[in-house]
Amino acid sequence: MEEPLPAPPADARDAVQRNASPTPAERLTIVTERERAARRGTRGPLDERMANLADALRRARLENAERSAAFSDLRAGEIARLEMLGDALAPVLAQVPRDCDIFDVGVAPTERPRLFIDQIGFVEMDRDRRTYRFLQDTRHGRVTLRESDSVDEIVDAVTGYIAHRLIEREKALAVDYASGGAAQALGVKISARAKDTSFSGKVTRAAAFIAEFFGAAAFFGLLAVLAAWAYRVYFEG
Repeated sequence: MEEPLPAPPADARDAVQRNASPTPAERLTIVTERERAARRGTRGPLDERMANLADALRRARLENAERSAAFSDLRAGEIARLEMLGDALAPVLAQVPRDCDIFDVGVAPTERPRLFIDQIGFVEMDRDRRTYRFLQDTRHGRVTLRESDSVDEIVDAVTGYIAHRLIEREKALAVDYASGGAAQALGVKISARAKDTSFSGKVTRAAAFIAEFFGAAAFFGLLAVLAAWAYRVYFEG
């Protein structure tokens, strides 16, 4: 008589049960749990994602405000430095002749602040916000006349620029007078006055007035004749 086989140990039975294929319900449960774990590990719950987005927006607003404040502070510093340079140039500008209106010194508080000396010359700050740049617009482009972080050096450069501009103005006035421009304009005014005060001028004006008077009288007389003819033809007939 054969002896019965011994029962497998408990560990072996668990291994057999683990190797057994799960049912469809168990398989669906396992897949669902795995997907939930993956979503929880990568993206997080919806409330956490919304909180993260709100924090990111708050940080972005703070950074933008800090950048705007820093830009405003830098621009205010540039304007202050240019105004200080304008104050240093005040004694020089006080010596400019009163009939000279080519210099209009003032700070333009634009996005890039500038201290204008005239229409083609101005001073602005370099990228380091400490160095002055004295520039001039010419027919060949914009040129740098002086670049320094010292106010005194820029004042000397602007003073020399103003002196050269005054000399150019004097030369232009001298050339205009030598070419007969001013004398010709003065002669035209004198001749016009002479014509007005002469006897021939008076006779010419009187003749022109008489011609205008008779011309107007003839015109209105012609209108009266035409009106009378039209009345007789269209109304009396």
